[in-house]
Amino acid sequence: MNDFTHLDDRGAARMVDVSGKEISVRTASASGRVLVSTKVVELLHGSGVPKGDALAVARIAGIQAAKRTPDLVPLCHPIAIHGVAVDLDVRDDSVEITATVRTADRTGVEMEALTCVTVAALALIDMVKAVDPAAVITDVRVDSKTGGASGDWHRD
Repeated sequence: MNDFTHLDDRGAARMVDVSGKEISVRTASASGRVLVSTKVVELLHGSGVPKGDALAVARIAGIQAAKRTPDLVPLCHPIAIHGVAVDLDVRDDSVEITATVRTADRTGVEMEALTCVTVAALALIDMVKAVDPAAVITDVRVDSKTGGASGDWHRD
């Protein structure tokens, strides 16, 4: 069991002690997509969906989610979030969501970036579900991370 960082000697889940780690600037970027109907795309490019500004609501929901990640993911550390950027790009059949989260702390922000994208996608679905009840969240993933002892990583 000692090979697993989030398990104690008895195999029980635990939060890793990061107090001995160096503080460093860390970033993580994640992305995902919400597949939507042509009607939703038309409304997002035009007059908007009936509930209001779906893209603004999704952006704010993503930012809020990044800050609340330790409340949602049990073993995540509460860390200072110093910046969150959420971009939503309306395509022909989807809305592409990208998020970058930044901190200066003892552990990374990959989970915060993933949570940001996922909750932004959920908020977008909530805003468009009256028009497109078949909308689908897909392809949520970490694209890159910087900082920390393990260094930088970028998806090929």
